[in-house]
Amino acid sequence: MVERAAMDAAVIDLAAVRAETPACLDQVFLDSAGSSLPPRRVVAEAVAHLRREEEVGGYRAANERMDDLEAGYGVLADLLGCAPGEIAFTDSASRSWLTALDAIPLGPGDRVLVTEVEYAGNAIPLLHLAERVGATVEPVPSDADGALDVDALRGLLDERVKLVSLVHVPTNGGLVNPVAQAAAAAHEVGALVLLDACQSIGQLPVSARDLGADIVTGTGRKWLRGPRGTGVLVVRDHARERMRPRLIDLHSGSWDGPSKIGLRDDARVFELWECGVAERLGLIAAVRYALELGIGPIADAVGARADQLRAGLAELPGVTVRDLGKEQCGLVSFTVDGAPADEVRDRLREHGVTVTVSGRTSTLYDMTRRDLDRVIRASPHYFVSPDQIDQAIAAIAVTAT
Repeated sequence: MVERAAMDAAVIDLAAVRAETPACLDQVFLDSAGSSLPPRRVVAEAVAHLRREEEVGGYRAANERMDDLEAGYGVLADLLGCAPGEIAFTDSASRSWLTALDAIPLGPGDRVLVTEVEYAGNAIPLLHLAERVGATVEPVPSDADGALDVDALRGLLDERVKLVSLVHVPTNGGLVNPVAQAAAAAHEVGALVLLDACQSIGQLPVSARDLGADIVTGTGRKWLRGPRGTGVLVVRDHARERMRPRLIDLHSGSWDGPSKIGLRDDARVFELWECGVAERLGLIAAVRYALELGIGPIADAVGARADQLRAGLAELPGVTVRDLGKEQCGLVSFTVDGAPADEVRDRLREHGVTVTVSGRTSTLYDMTRRDLDRVIRASPHYFVSPDQIDQAIAAIAVTAT
């Protein structure tokens, strides 16, 4: 286990992390909220295992790394503030979220509360399930700053609320929601708290224990800088006892007799036997790297880059920063007057600046409420230099003229 006090006392060596990320040297990469640039060691780990599979086949190659794969549960648990037995590996944040939702018992008359920044990848399956079982899905109003209004949440809670779905950081901006306060309120009526930490794991401290989340979902490809096709699901022991997984196989269950089965008594009951071993090893390497750097220093560095970018954009005529909330993080959303978001993205690419676009349908409640169609999203990680942030601001100034 990595000692957090020692870990967070470190300061990120910008030259070292940039050398570990050669692709960041000749471009201004501002899309770690989409799919970040992996460090060399992560790529080397995944590629080396694929090479080993080429030599001896996938079964033998996996057996050779069984101790490392097993150790990965402790590595992820250290990152996410839970026990190793509360960790399950998946192939994406979406798979983690869908797997958890599918196991939560909901029925006629049950209520589910969500934030106004709920993500389409969560809302669509949730609304589909609610229609099928006779439950309802209700957004909780935001406060004046755009964050989840905890008092409004308390006013909506009753014994029929079985699930509160919280988005820690939305996909369309830098808001950080008050998860711990919301979770405490939800628990007063016995509701489960499902936390989408897809955009916070790897750039902010995310502890299931400290935040009070019963279930946490996340991905490897964003701020953790792991491979695509990797995800993590945290299911706290007390929550697992209330859940009923349907998608089980010979890994999550056992065939104990001709007509008798057993289920695992840890979070691996939510895993399936088949997985991309190279990708999983790459994810474990990415988490080890993040823990070596320190989540505290990472959050400080990411926050400083985002603050620098927001401040620079705020001074540009015709550019409007769209981020909500008093507490903000590494996602910076903005619009340019008279210029479609996709056009701005493409013009910035010509200047060597990589950003992406977030559309209305990905966060329909929020974007409709604010009458926004599309925003440009920039997400600088710690390997982006302050000089590169200035380059990005200058490039955006050109597109705004």
